[in-house]
Amino acid sequence: MLRRLSLQGTITDYSASELRDLLPRATFDVNAALHQIQPLLDDIAQRGTPAVTDAVARFDQVELERLRVDPAAIDAAVEKLEPARRRAYQTAIDRVRQAHSAQRLPDIHTQVAPGGYITERYVPVNRVGLYVPGGLAVLASSVIMNAVPAQIAGVEQLAVTSPPQKDTGLPDEGILAVCGLLGLEEVYAVGGPAAVAMFAYGTDECDPVDMICGPGNIYVTAAKRAVRGLVGIDAEAGTTEIAIIADAEANAAHVAADLISQAEHDPAAASVLITDSVALADAVDNELAKRVPLTKHHARIHTALTGEQSGTIVVDDIDAAVRVADSYAAEHLEIHTVDAADIAMRIRNAGAIFVGTYTPVSLGDYCAGSNHILPTGGCARHSSGLSVHSFLRGIHVVNYSQSALAAVAEDVVTFANSEDLPSHGEAVSVRFEA
Repeated sequence: MLRRLSLQGTITDYSASELRDLLPRATFDVNAALHQIQPLLDDIAQRGTPAVTDAVARFDQVELERLRVDPAAIDAAVEKLEPARRRAYQTAIDRVRQAHSAQRLPDIHTQVAPGGYITERYVPVNRVGLYVPGGLAVLASSVIMNAVPAQIAGVEQLAVTSPPQKDTGLPDEGILAVCGLLGLEEVYAVGGPAAVAMFAYGTDECDPVDMICGPGNIYVTAAKRAVRGLVGIDAEAGTTEIAIIADAEANAAHVAADLISQAEHDPAAASVLITDSVALADAVDNELAKRVPLTKHHARIHTALTGEQSGTIVVDDIDAAVRVADSYAAEHLEIHTVDAADIAMRIRNAGAIFVGTYTPVSLGDYCAGSNHILPTGGCARHSSGLSVHSFLRGIHVVNYSQSALAAVAEDVVTFANSEDLPSHGEAVSVRFEA
C-alpha cells in the first residue's frame, strides 16, 4: 500500500538538502491559502463582530446571536461527562501539568563585574488566544495541550475558540467540558481563519490577544502567518505526520497500526516508514491491506497512506535510517528497534520521539504528559513543540553601579567611536564630567 523508495547503496550520494527533497512530503502552499483568505481577514479587521458572524454563517452554516459561549453551557458540558471520559480527561490534564511544571524557569541573576548585574526575568504573555480544531477531528485534547502550559507559565487571560457544531451552535461538548475542568470561562464558537482574525484584531465581544497558539488546517495556518507581528504565534503547524524507524525485529502489526493512527487525522496526513528490512516493509504492507478496510475512517486513511506525503524508505542499516529520520525531521518519530532507547538519543531532529513498542504516538496525543502540538513539515530541524517556554518572554534587567560603569566606560567609548556613533560614548562619559 505504501509507495516505496529504496536508498540502499545510494544514500551517501546525496547532500542533506538533496536527501530532504527525495523524501515524501505533502504539498503545503500557505501563500496560496493566504491569498484566498486575505479579504476575510481585512473584512473582520474593519467590521469586527458582524464580519465574524457572517463568516461563521458562510463556512459553518450556523447563525450566531453572540460569539461568546454562555458559561452555563460550559458547566452543563462538565455535568454531562460520563465517568470514564471524565477520568480520561483528568488523567491527561494531571500528566501534562506534571510534565510541564518542571519547565517554569526561575529568574537568573548574574554578576558580570563588581557592581554590575544582569537579571534575566521570564515574564508570561498577558493574553493568549487558544485555537482548537473542530473539523474532521474534534480535538478536546488540544485544549489541554494549549492551556496547561499557558497556565503554568502564568498567563493571566486565556481565551479559547473552536468551530460551532451545526446541531448546537456551540463548540463540541468535549471541548467545552475540558474548558470547564481547566477553569477556562472565555470561550468562543468561531473556527477557521475568522477565529484567528477575531483574536488578532479584536471585536466588541473579544479583546485582542497578544499571542495565538494551537493547531489548525492550512487556512488557519495562513491566517496566523498574516497576523504574525501584530500578535505572536506559536508556529505554522501543518497536517500531522508520523515517521517510524523499524528493524527486522519490529512487530509489523504495531507499526501498521501506528501508521494508520495518524493517517486517521486527515487525507493529507503523512505516514512514513524507514527500515533496513525489506521483509518488514512487506509485512507492514500486508498488515495495512488487512487493517485499513476495517477502520471507521478507511477512505480518509487510504487516501493519506497512498498520497505523495506517505511511503516506505528502505535503507542499508540503522545508521542510514537515523540520517533519513534527521533529514525528514518528523513531527512524531517512533523507534521500533532492538536498541530503541540508544537510537532515540542519536536523533537530533524530531518534534517528539516515542521509544519502543509500548510508546505509540497515540499515548502522546493524550496521556503521556508530553505536548502534542509539535512542529510539522520539517520545522523540527529548527523549532520545538509547544511548552511553558512558548508563553514566556526573557527580559534583561541591567543594573550597574557608578564604579561598575566607570570600569568599562573607556571600552564603551572606544566601541561607539569604532562604529561612528560618538554620541553613544558621550552618553557614558557625560556621567563622569566634573
